[in-house]
Amino acid sequence: MNTTEQILNAKLDQLLAVLERMAPPSPKPLQADKADTFVWEPSRLELSPVHKVNRVDLGLIHGVDHVRDQLVDNTERFARGLPANNVLLWGARGMGKSSLVKAAQASVNKTAAKPLKLVEIHREDIDSLPALMNLIKDSDYRFILFCDDLSFDHDDTSYKSLKAALEGGVEGRPENVIFYATSNRRHLMPRDMIDNERSSAINPSEATEEKVSLSDRFGLWLGFHKCNQDDYLAMVDGYAAHYNFNYPVEKLHAEALEWSTTRGNRSGRVAWQYVQDLAGRLGISLKA
Repeated sequence: MNTTEQILNAKLDQLLAVLERMAPPSPKPLQADKADTFVWEPSRLELSPVHKVNRVDLGLIHGVDHVRDQLVDNTERFARGLPANNVLLWGARGMGKSSLVKAAQASVNKTAAKPLKLVEIHREDIDSLPALMNLIKDSDYRFILFCDDLSFDHDDTSYKSLKAALEGGVEGRPENVIFYATSNRRHLMPRDMIDNERSSAINPSEATEEKVSLSDRFGLWLGFHKCNQDDYLAMVDGYAAHYNFNYPVEKLHAEALEWSTTRGNRSGRVAWQYVQDLAGRLGISLKA
């Protein structure tokens, strides 16, 4: 082999190496039996198992009884192979939207014939939803795809990918897949974004429909509103009873109300933060 051929071969090897790096990774075989909860890793086209899930027991979620029961019922029907809806949990921050999704999965799995799998997909990875659904559509398991704090800002067009993935694609949503999302916004987009589209469009009503039609893909809307004082104290009492705090009720309530006043908010998150502070002062571990 002469020098010219050697140089050409070396160049070809370099070119092949570059092309291999540019090519998308091949999806790894699905191993859904590794865990019941996963995080979607689009860069590797695989599900990363989560063996220790950050969740609370369903019985500790107070003040949202009606929406809790609706979500659990929808999840149970999906686990049994019956018709169920995509769910949008929207509303006030700190009221347990994401906690409720994880708690509902765990509660249903206690009696399900086959465990439901929960797959968290990050907001910035929404465009990879088709690849994720293609990976899991032929599995014997049923999957809840979960996106926490889902919303879209100005000039963000990835909502169109989500619309197609939920209901609008040629294949449609796989029978073994359902989508749950939480958001502070009922329509997943800021109001001024919708208003701007209306004011600048040739046909304002069509522009508005384009923006709000994403939330219409969710058949079940569950609203979470700021809790009143009684609900807030019920959350604190529930935690105190669960962790066996030996603490006077009058003092517990007085401190919990003062805690919420200093934060200017009453919510499940604030109640949990107070309980953590109290447990630390009492030397009580909150480990499950």
